[in-house]
Amino acid sequence: MIAYPSIDPIAISIGPLSVHWYGIMYLIGFAGAYLLGSYRAKRSNGLWTNEMISDVIFYGAMGVILGGRIGYILFYQFPSFIDDPMIMIRIWEGGMSFHGGLLGVIAAMCLFARRYNKHLIDVTDFIAPFVPIGLGAGRIGNFIGGELWGKPTDVSWAMIFPHDPLQLARHPSQLYQFALEGVALFTILWFFSQKTKPRYCVSGMFLLCYGIFRILVEFVREPDAQIGYLAFNWLTQGQLLSLPMVIGGFALVIYGFKKAKAK
Repeated sequence: MIAYPSIDPIAISIGPLSVHWYGIMYLIGFAGAYLLGSYRAKRSNGLWTNEMISDVIFYGAMGVILGGRIGYILFYQFPSFIDDPMIMIRIWEGGMSFHGGLLGVIAAMCLFARRYNKHLIDVTDFIAPFVPIGLGAGRIGNFIGGELWGKPTDVSWAMIFPHDPLQLARHPSQLYQFALEGVALFTILWFFSQKTKPRYCVSGMFLLCYGIFRILVEFVREPDAQIGYLAFNWLTQGQLLSLPMVIGGFALVIYGFKKAKAK
């Protein structure tokens, strides 16, 4: 077993103001996306400008925050929301959903595409390779905060997380997700998109790979306590929400290449 590196989740405290590492990870994610977006924009033959990059990051940030919160409440806390609708705005209690954030970003990109008269998929194809930076940074934030841990295990790299009431050795599933959703997904998408691909393919590859990675990690991640397993003593809400991503992503990749071939 490896000792959990106890890190104060509060990075900076100035009087009553506290800045958490999780918030800093969000900033790192958006900053990284901006830098890579600017890099790609310079090589887009004028299709993307620095102003567009700034706007798409802003729209994306709003989509992540609003969609992530609304998605978490609807997907994971709906009974509590029915009893107390005010939990939707109590963001200090925590709770963000990737799948909700994804839907929020798609909605935000629809607005962005309409403003700049772009095809929605051209926008999502452009930004998809940058998304894993935020995903990876977010998982590091989860690890520092000692949350979203894995199932009990006896592997040599298991850890005991300080907020675990049972104090069991568990999979550091946040690090698995960092490696897959952050490092591996970024590498796949970055190199896949280096040469121009048919419309739909980069977006489809993002959905396909993320969905597969999330489904795999869910097998060793502790399910949300308020939901537990949905069926078979292994099916989780995260897997159920990721399955349409796999199917849709595969369909988009096939459709994109077939449409390009037909032309």
